[in-house]
Amino acid sequence: MPLVRKIRQSNKLRNVRYDVRGPILVEAQRLEAEGHRILKLNIGNLAPFGFEAPEAILADVIHHLPEAQGYSDSRGIYSARTAVAQYYQSRGLRECDVEDVFIGNGVSELISMVLQAFVDDGNEILVPAPDYPLWTGAVSLSGGVPVHYRCDEENGWMPDLADIEAKITENTHGLVIINPNNPTGAVYSKEMVAALVDIARRHDLVVFADEIYEKILYGDAVHHHAAAAAGNDVLCLTFSGLSKAYRVCGYRAGWVMISGPKEVAGDFLEGLTTLANMRMCANVPAQHAIQTALGGYQSIEELIVPGGRFHDQIMLADKLLNEIPGVSSVRPQGALYCFPRLDPEVYAIKDDEEFVIDLLRAKKILVTHGTGFNWFEPDHFRLVALPDADMLEEAIGRIAEFLATRR
Repeated sequence: MPLVRKIRQSNKLRNVRYDVRGPILVEAQRLEAEGHRILKLNIGNLAPFGFEAPEAILADVIHHLPEAQGYSDSRGIYSARTAVAQYYQSRGLRECDVEDVFIGNGVSELISMVLQAFVDDGNEILVPAPDYPLWTGAVSLSGGVPVHYRCDEENGWMPDLADIEAKITENTHGLVIINPNNPTGAVYSKEMVAALVDIARRHDLVVFADEIYEKILYGDAVHHHAAAAAGNDVLCLTFSGLSKAYRVCGYRAGWVMISGPKEVAGDFLEGLTTLANMRMCANVPAQHAIQTALGGYQSIEELIVPGGRFHDQIMLADKLLNEIPGVSSVRPQGALYCFPRLDPEVYAIKDDEEFVIDLLRAKKILVTHGTGFNWFEPDHFRLVALPDADMLEEAIGRIAEFLATRR
């Protein structure tokens, strides 16, 4: 019998990880197959926790289904792109035009497309730590080198500007800003956004601004667009979409808006258009939700104020986590997550992935380890604050019980 050559994954995947759905999820699925019920607090998937899309969005998508059977313009349908452009115009970005907008199958697809169009082998891209790990993975898959700059937990998880400056080399080409931040919940002040963009300005970097949580803010937090600080002299790509604020994760409707000196980016934008053409277009039915979402009643505002589920649940999660001995959590100002720290003097954790798998097996709670978000030390985990109050109390109570065995 002839030898069969072993089929291996591409070398391009050698440094690519996405631990939010990695080995811990595989173990959770194994336990489910054995009959265990797992509470999944590892991803920000809203529908399983009772968060439903606004009726107007569902109605509009259904209404347009008969005309959504063919491919659209690869950049997106005109009404959706116009709605996005007008949204940013209403936020003070008056130069934004329909030609500056690309619609994608969620922000995730657009991040990968943009980096494929932008990054050459060996190019360095500055990415926050902790980060949403798709950014690190997509930079690596594009042939680039993700260089992680530290966000300072003792300063409300604000980016460490000195650390960014120290990590810039002649091969640095871009700066990723995740604001509001996933996983920390930090929301950057106007001054911080301006300082980050000023670094890009002085070092001739392109800014990639992930702002998918821009409408999910708590208390007196205010979101400031990086594109506003970038003005006309820093190329800025702003990513956002419907998944979180409009509770339609499965629709995969997102966009990227390009602002700044587009006249010097013609070649890059031609490449981005080529990649958009190659995937034909984003799914068309969901594109019809964008105009209705951005132009209609903003029901998200009911969820983020006291009495609203997003607000009350994340505040409850923060309170309960901070009550566990040896656990501290910086109160989130935005997004849907807590990123608590386990004091190394109380919990001697050497491998945080192993720690969350042990938690999963013992208590049937699925969270994500901090190094899965490219944090430097194995002393954090991310918890999704989407379950209702009773379920959150039960889940964090189980985590507290498990931690009591590890002190």
